[in-house]
Amino acid sequence: MALAALAARARLGNRLRGPGLGLGRGHWTAAGRSRSRREAAEAEADAPVFQYVGERAARADRIFVWGFSFSGALGVPTFVLPSSGPQPHAGSRPRRRIQPVPYRLELDQKISSAACGYGFTLLSSKTRDVTKVWGMGLNKDSQLGFHRSRKDKSLGHYNVTSVPTKLGGDLAGANVVQVASYGDCCLAVSADGSLFGWGNSEYLQLASVTDSTQVNVPRRLPFSGVGQVKQAACGGTGCAVLNGEGHVFVWGYGILGKGPNLVETALPEMIPPTLFGLTEFNPEVQVSRIRCGLSHFAALTNRGELFVWGKNIRGCLGIGRLEDQYFPWRVTMPGQPVDMACGVDHMVTLAKSFV
Repeated sequence: MALAALAARARLGNRLRGPGLGLGRGHWTAAGRSRSRREAAEAEADAPVFQYVGERAARADRIFVWGFSFSGALGVPTFVLPSSGPQPHAGSRPRRRIQPVPYRLELDQKISSAACGYGFTLLSSKTRDVTKVWGMGLNKDSQLGFHRSRKDKSLGHYNVTSVPTKLGGDLAGANVVQVASYGDCCLAVSADGSLFGWGNSEYLQLASVTDSTQVNVPRRLPFSGVGQVKQAACGGTGCAVLNGEGHVFVWGYGILGKGPNLVETALPEMIPPTLFGLTEFNPEVQVSRIRCGLSHFAALTNRGELFVWGKNIRGCLGIGRLEDQYFPWRVTMPGQPVDMACGVDHMVTLAKSFV
């Protein structure tokens, strides 16, 4: 942009030194002034446009996807079948198995929520009258809510019904404000900041209350030093909580975010806030939202910065390379993230445009 501006300035200078304002002429005419104004206007039109964004500027909603594409979970048909794109360029496009960095998904609807599953994605758009849901990716088990009959090839639906059962144990009487699960371990957060867990504990997720590999009733997890829990997230083998001060604590098994030396822990360990951008010059930075995939984590700060770490299965971290990430790493994208969803090998982020 700087080179373009210098080039435009040079063109403007050359035109102003042309006929009508030439330094070698000893007289000045009205025609020369008119011509110089016209040339100046043309030069200004050729110059790059600098746009300054005010606080009240309207910012568009964006959605970005990355990771493994061949399941269709990213919602970009040309990644899977290049011929499905517009001609004539579609024929020359190679298939794109992995999208290692955020890719903007073009949608006409305003997406308000996203969720990632194993090889599929769900998007929802909430309007005044109705909430619409879109699905993309694998549908072998009717994950997307519809299924094509093998017999008559007509469009039908598989409706799963069950009887909701109220959980007891230590959850009895608790005012639950959030539940989290991904594999077979579950966490719940109450309004007073307490944390509860049940389910599988093969990877020390619930080792603070049991020596066995399973807990069949909700138990309050007596974690000291964590403070009041605001959010919880469960992965396949690891867990994370966010406290009221914006600090992230992790435990379980896998790449937990504190380097290659921390692989397993039964008690939560805090990830240093400096890894999320906290400095003496930015003392107000704190994490505002956390998410877990099967084997990776994501954290969003109050400055709108997205950090990821964990197993980089098929580029699901969106950091531009395929190696695993042992510490929180900031994801760069042409927008400000406001929410995110983690799958097995892909991610989706809802974002606001910068302009």
